[in-house]
Amino acid sequence: MQILSAQVSLYPLCQTSLSEPIDRFLRVLDSRGLEVRPGAMSTLVLGSTEALFDGLKNAFQEAADRGQVVMVATFSNACSIGEPEP
Repeated sequence: MQILSAQVSLYPLCQTSLSEPIDRFLRVLDSRGLEVRPGAMSTLVLGSTEALFDGLKNAFQEAADRGQVVMVATFSNACSIGEPEP
């Protein structure tokens, strides 16, 4: 099983609270069994290819259903922190 990492930032637009949509976004990722490492400006998310893309799709859709958002993501199969190198 290949493990991918994604550095993800969610930017809520025109919303009264910034932390609420971001916290909800992170909870959706966590509920998908992904490893979620929040940071000050972005979050590192690790998981299998299918779980990672499905989790990000679901988390984005949940955020988008509640207001305007921008999501930026960078993906890597070479920077999976915690995984041994081949």
